[in-house]
Amino acid sequence: MLPPVIEAHAAATALAAGARAVDCRFDVVAPGGDTSRGERDWRASHVPGAVYAHLDRDLADLSVGGRGRHPLPSESALAATLARWGIGPATPVVAYDDGSGAMAARLWWLLRLAGHADAAVLDGGIAAWRAAGLPEESGAPAIAPVSHPVRFDANAIACSDEVLALVGDASRVLLDARAAPRFRGEVEPIDPVAGHVPGAVNRPFQNNLGADGRFKPATVLRAEFESLLDGRDPRRAVLMCGSGVTACHNLLAMAHAGLDGARVYAGSWSEWIVDRSRPVARSA
Repeated sequence: MLPPVIEAHAAATALAAGARAVDCRFDVVAPGGDTSRGERDWRASHVPGAVYAHLDRDLADLSVGGRGRHPLPSESALAATLARWGIGPATPVVAYDDGSGAMAARLWWLLRLAGHADAAVLDGGIAAWRAAGLPEESGAPAIAPVSHPVRFDANAIACSDEVLALVGDASRVLLDARAAPRFRGEVEPIDPVAGHVPGAVNRPFQNNLGADGRFKPATVLRAEFESLLDGRDPRRAVLMCGSGVTACHNLLAMAHAGLDGARVYAGSWSEWIVDRSRPVARSA
């Protein structure tokens, strides 16, 4: 079983033993709205055997309304995607992106939702792979399709009504992974309403990384998240962000730290603000 976060040489060993690499490079705020750069970069050069996961096309279903900017794909759609990628129920998966792990963590969480626990995120992404002097290839790999039934664990997903009930509940904690200025409501470059859910605690996902762009040691992350939990069981935590993507990075960091059981508010802030009757807080 792969660990939640894996370093480059260990990832190379796993891939040589039959794991599937998935390239998740994607720019949510790409200049001019061009979301194809990650796929172009993958075609030009990627980890050997890596397939490409497009956030909007493969890791979300943008046709779904009222569920935020990146609604979850259907079970059948994810099953078809995994089958196309040659990922069966017993196939270990190594996901990577440009470096932070934010996009790769979304795939990692979707796999966990589908009961596919043998998955890891490459620490430092493609940059770490290259820094380790490991080989790359170009073009799309030839993949033999397989079958991968998918059934989501609904207990791992938090809904808007649950988050609303969480407001003012001191026994629970809501952690928001957005950058501090967005959380405070000072700026909002993506969504039509600025601010945060009242009572939420800000934990920018970038805080999970050290100065080198890689995950902090598990012991450090554990201490930081335990401070935020303030004695609460991790299962009493709900994680959110702008659209349910970078919240997965906090979930991954918690798993790396041995703190399992938190739930992700899949629609996150972009779903919360669809209903203007829901409360919004801003802070100086």
